[in-house]
Amino acid sequence: MTANRPGNLSPLLKQATDVYAERGEGCYLFDTEGRRYTDFTSGIGVTSTGHCHPKVVAAAQEQVGKLIHGQYTTIMHKPIQDLSARLAEKMPGDIDTIFYASAGTEAAEGAMRLMRQATGRPNIVVFHGGFHGRTMGSASMTTSGTAYTAGLQPIMGGVVVAPFPNAFRYGWSEEQATEFCLRELDYIFDTISSPKDTAGFLIEPIQGEGGFVPANTKFMQGLRERADHHGMVLGVDEVQAGYGRTGKFWSHTHFDVQPDIVMTAKGLASGFPLSGFAASRSLMEKGWPGSQGGTYGGNAVACAAALATLDVIEEEGLVENAGEQGAHLKERLESLKAQHECIVDVRGKGFMIGCEIHKDGQPDGDRADRIVKACEASNLLLLRCGPRKQVIRWLPPLIATRQQIDEALDIFAKALDATA
Repeated sequence: MTANRPGNLSPLLKQATDVYAERGEGCYLFDTEGRRYTDFTSGIGVTSTGHCHPKVVAAAQEQVGKLIHGQYTTIMHKPIQDLSARLAEKMPGDIDTIFYASAGTEAAEGAMRLMRQATGRPNIVVFHGGFHGRTMGSASMTTSGTAYTAGLQPIMGGVVVAPFPNAFRYGWSEEQATEFCLRELDYIFDTISSPKDTAGFLIEPIQGEGGFVPANTKFMQGLRERADHHGMVLGVDEVQAGYGRTGKFWSHTHFDVQPDIVMTAKGLASGFPLSGFAASRSLMEKGWPGSQGGTYGGNAVACAAALATLDVIEEEGLVENAGEQGAHLKERLESLKAQHECIVDVRGKGFMIGCEIHKDGQPDGDRADRIVKACEASNLLLLRCGPRKQVIRWLPPLIATRQQIDEALDIFAKALDATA
């Protein structure tokens, strides 16, 4: 059913689909007329355990009857304590303390604040194509597209943008792109931001809105080496790529690197608004007292849902499923690339795969849009990303089966033919 857009909803909100959803179940959404859609957007990577997983629903329902809002700088509650202990077990190295908020952009703001306060240095290095949020500080660190800062200038200072090893965009090998980016980073330290003024790095190990572009081991380890050498902090933004989506619990572990800060959100609570960032206690204690807080962060119901989400991920082997079925998804997309010249690149890991669409050597966001709309007409929901919205992104729930993947790919293949 075509979605009704109420006149009192902001006209600046742009709907990606025309679906008017009434309910969700697993990998599917149902509109008000009962039409079923395969949802491979996962609410932009949020509903990792599928829509309304029974265990998540039960945990939230039980918690609603006990305590809904327990503002966590006023009182303490069991769900946030239990979740913090569970998340600490999932964190790399000595990372063991967590700050909670409601949205990924707040986690980015908090991580940036800690980096500056802990080092006493003003500048943050981010990477071209990265997305960290829409609020002033996080938008200032975002370069995946101009929509997030257009009309907002001047934005926050103290942000330096370094090149990201996007080998496809440069037209180089991965090794060439990586060497160039590390050389340019060192040149930035010589010409723009002295290491003595640089608090550290904030990076998406696999870029999301910028086009589903993975970093690589040499580059990520190069950042770690520079951070150690100069006394900087390495923060990884795992908001979209983390929590099992790429076939590992955290995407940075693909690259054998140890960060100092880990940001998370999206799949954390299966749709309930919850985000946070984690650091070692020794690093977190270098922040200034009172610099962290918020009314809704660590909401009791969201924390209960997050605990259930972790249970489902572990009990059902969803990280492993994302790795196994994601490899199949990528293999089949590579086969379609060989048959359709409009697909010029297939990249990503696990259930975070992007297909780049071009025409005559240029990004073709219009064709990508037609393909996605043709899929929607056949009950498959996909999204786009990239600076010109030329990348079709595959974000299935982590519960997606081989059969569901193949059915979706068959629809996608027909859409490619129909839009040629």
